[in-house]
Amino acid sequence: MQALMERLDRHASIARDPNAPTLRPADAATLIVIDRKGRHPKVLMGKRHEGHKFMPGKFVFPGGRIEAPDRSMSVVGTLHPRAEQTLMARVTRPSPQRSRALALAAIRETFEETGLLLGTKDYGAPEKAPAGAWASFQERGVFPDLEALQVVGRAITPPGRVKRFDTRFFAVDRTAIADEVEGVVGPQSELVELTWVTIDKALALDLPPITAVLLGELRARIDAGFFPELPVPFFHQKRGRFVRELL
Repeated sequence: MQALMERLDRHASIARDPNAPTLRPADAATLIVIDRKGRHPKVLMGKRHEGHKFMPGKFVFPGGRIEAPDRSMSVVGTLHPRAEQTLMARVTRPSPQRSRALALAAIRETFEETGLLLGTKDYGAPEKAPAGAWASFQERGVFPDLEALQVVGRAITPPGRVKRFDTRFFAVDRTAIADEVEGVVGPQSELVELTWVTIDKALALDLPPITAVLLGELRARIDAGFFPELPVPFFHQKRGRFVRELL
């Protein structure tokens, strides 16, 4: 872990732009889909298009910012109390609504980038859905299921970047995939490739430093039983150095 933290510090120092404006980090969410059926768990990772200005060619988990429709989409289930507690810790104006929107942003972004619809078909189609990506859930008869999500990490982009995010990392088992839209991933898409890989193999890919750190945390969490009550690591800078706190 120490080596990975040092890597975070080195990367932050190299990437820092002294001319960048002081930005407040935007709320964002990432979703890690895990296949735990085999002896060695696998995670779903996507390779970003080389033409992107932000992390070109890197292997990442799907994710992005909260969007307005995420605040009104119908769901089944509720966030685990420990997950909600974690999402409301160390934030300005914490609220269950904000926590819910973060979880839904992770599910929506995963659909938009991979074509995977996470949730359940056990209750039929949602009666209403906002326009855009959520309309596909209604068309496919999939309700997002918040109960299936677990919070596994949080990280804030350090100052001196043209983009800053306060990212919450969620995880969900592969069994939560209720449907899939083909053709979302391809040569001209945001993600040009999807792959299921063991954590060891994922760590050998071209990753953003924080992704490598979270993979290590995820492995430890799985080894500890993958219970939602486990502590959640929070990475942020303090006095110019990354620190790891537990939420």
